[in-house]
Amino acid sequence: MLDDVQAHADSRGVDLDEVGIDGLQYPVLIADREGVKRETIATVKMSVALASTIKGAHLSRFVEIFHASRDQLSLVTVLSIADDLRRSMSSLSARVHLEFPYLVEKQAPVTRLRAYVAYQCAIEAESSATTPRLALRVQVPVTSVCPCSKAISDRGAHNQRGNITVYIEPTPPATDLWFDELIELAEEAASQPVYALLKRPDERHITMAAYDNPVFVEDMVRNVCVALNSWTNLIAYRVQAVNDESIHNHAAYAVTSRNMTSTGAS
Repeated sequence: MLDDVQAHADSRGVDLDEVGIDGLQYPVLIADREGVKRETIATVKMSVALASTIKGAHLSRFVEIFHASRDQLSLVTVLSIADDLRRSMSSLSARVHLEFPYLVEKQAPVTRLRAYVAYQCAIEAESSATTPRLALRVQVPVTSVCPCSKAISDRGAHNQRGNITVYIEPTPPATDLWFDELIELAEEAASQPVYALLKRPDERHITMAAYDNPVFVEDMVRNVCVALNSWTNLIAYRVQAVNDESIHNHAAYAVTSRNMTSTGAS
């Protein structure tokens, strides 16, 4: 029998907060809100807390446990992966962090032509002997028209490409939440969404619609927050908007966060 070196005792008396693997790229299937599985590639980080008496973690188990669920990923299954990892390692806690492009097929507003837009998303799950923890993050590309430029200009207004990043901590197991709702919420907060495929009628529509709906980065963050404040299944959130300014040599940004439990919200 081969010697299990990781299981040897350690006498130095130092607990380790996290031991695991990072940077693993893996093909996965992510369920959307309709239950349809979408192919993507996730960058995986997994860890466990290691007691001072144990020499090392069995790293092969991380990949083994993740592979068993790679074709059925959702908030519930990612939390289950963390649970399985914690039990397999006899650890007090385990974390699973996934980052991946989430591909959504979008229709152009006029021609209705379809093409995929990629949204950078992340899921984090933590399993422990107490309350489990879940977190979602999505970065949504948007376009915005400057309200000041529109107000002071005789013709036109400058616009820019931006990103709205929404981070939420839902109440586990959060079976009724997914990235689609966060993407739509962020796009509605901007002047207009962005698309991969547009014909001239689509471009004309978006240009005029954005001009009629100018927003600062402050407006976009506040618009998202107003929507999130009505959600009853959140523990906390953080919202950031960043614009790559088209007439300035800098970016503009706004950010805010809220702990729903400390403010008395549901």
